[in-house]
Amino acid sequence: MKHSSFKVAGTIFGIGASLKILAVATAIGMLALTTPVHAKSLGYPCTSAPQNQWLPVQELQAKVEALGYMVQKNKLAKGCAEFYVLDKNGGKTELFVDPTNGQIVSQLQGGKR
Repeated sequence: MKHSSFKVAGTIFGIGASLKILAVATAIGMLALTTPVHAKSLGYPCTSAPQNQWLPVQELQAKVEALGYMVQKNKLAKGCAEFYVLDKNGGKTELFVDPTNGQIVSQLQGGKR
């Protein structure tokens, strides 16, 4: 007879442990579902447009600053403009910006991937 890991955990550790395991499994599953949202900017280009169609970094930075961010550092990498900024509350954030129009494609809070 085949037993699920949740059933085995419930038998061994009680129903409280089963609920904790289920909560952890749900959290891991939700994290996996949110990963594709950031995939567009983490190692993948924000645009496929050639570089001669990109805005100058200074213009992109001005657009980011106009949104209330304080730019600490910037770089162009793999078809994305990356800005390391402080948000309005002083929190560290990494912004991934489409270099053709200055639109924020994705962001990471706290600079953690």
